[in-house]
Amino acid sequence: MNYITPLFFGFISAFIGIIPPGLINMTAAKVNHKEGKRNALWFVFGALIIICVQVFFSILFAKIINRRPDLVTLLREIGFGIFATLTVYFLWLAKKPKDKTKKLDIKSVTKRFFLGMLLSALNFFPIPYYVFVSISLASYKLFSFETTSILIFVNGVLLGSFLVFYLYISFFDKLKNKRDYIMKNMNTIIGTITGLISIITLINIIEYYCQ
Repeated sequence: MNYITPLFFGFISAFIGIIPPGLINMTAAKVNHKEGKRNALWFVFGALIIICVQVFFSILFAKIINRRPDLVTLLREIGFGIFATLTVYFLWLAKKPKDKTKKLDIKSVTKRFFLGMLLSALNFFPIPYYVFVSISLASYKLFSFETTSILIFVNGVLLGSFLVFYLYISFFDKLKNKRDYIMKNMNTIIGTITGLISIITLINIIEYYCQ
């Protein structure tokens, strides 16, 4: 069995999904700024535990859906509608985000760990995202729903997620000018990513109906 492919695509899908500034990675950066890298890493470890559970069950759900070609097509169409809507919202409707640097009061390692778990649990985006990603990869024979492949994919997601969080922790404060630029253009960045996903999804739908 090829172990590199699911690890690679798990890593890439996590990197793409988490790299846009969001609640978890921005909070990790702020914890690092206010309380140091140790507390920030414990916050990240808490978030990663929930991400691991979310990804695993997302793929199991995708495995069930993948047995029904009609549901796969329906999911792609729903995914296209969601990502297209998000693209329109972030590019043209959403207000520009403000860089709010509120003081963080909770400082113990344990509380930071559970805060990471809490914020990650409140983020439902990974579930439909990884259902969509795993089904799309499976349709191109780049991923299989075997247990070993699933576990390797999940590990790839954890590695990719940790790398993004670590980059935010390590470099976000040092690159203040870049940080301000990213904050001002966050909606454009996210809208561009969702737009690319929408185009890829639309191409998949057209290819399916042209078969």
